[in-house]
Amino acid sequence: MASKWGQTPFLLKWGLSPFLALAAAAAWAAYEANGVALGATEKEVVQQYPSAHCQPLQWTSRAADRRCDDARMVLGGVSARITFYLKGGRVQAFDIGFSPRDAERLVAFLKPLYGAPVAEARDKIGGGAKAEREIYRVRWESTNLRAVLTAQSDRRRGTLSVSRGDFEEEIYRVR
Repeated sequence: MASKWGQTPFLLKWGLSPFLALAAAAAWAAYEANGVALGATEKEVVQQYPSAHCQPLQWTSRAADRRCDDARMVLGGVSARITFYLKGGRVQAFDIGFSPRDAERLVAFLKPLYGAPVAEARDKIGGGAKAEREIYRVRWESTNLRAVLTAQSDRRRGTLSVSRGDFEEEIYRVR
């Protein structure tokens, strides 16, 4: 309720701020990896993943300025490696590499955490002279956040990429 001069009463103006901050934190926490969510600090990354090697990004990007690489983890019983991308000291994205044979197990673990995916597909490619292969893709989206799992049967590594905003478009953009 605003007065005729556009002033918002104190309780309405400031009383909603903690609620909005809590809602934003809850949204970021929805996409997390063993307790490290989007928006976490580098200190939180290193505390949870002591094997992570953090360093400045080797290229210029608007999406990130640091990365924490090669941390080993187990997510939903699946052994994996994780890389975090940070900008301004906060996690903007993370990529998890895992064996494609564990994709279904990982998706079963993620569905209760991330919610129902907006898309899930298995595509068969090849055949004829080449061996047929399968690509399994699962995508979650929530407001400004996204998670995409891709596993290809003939590859050594599947990936789960989790990010917010336009991270995927900006991270490798040449300037």
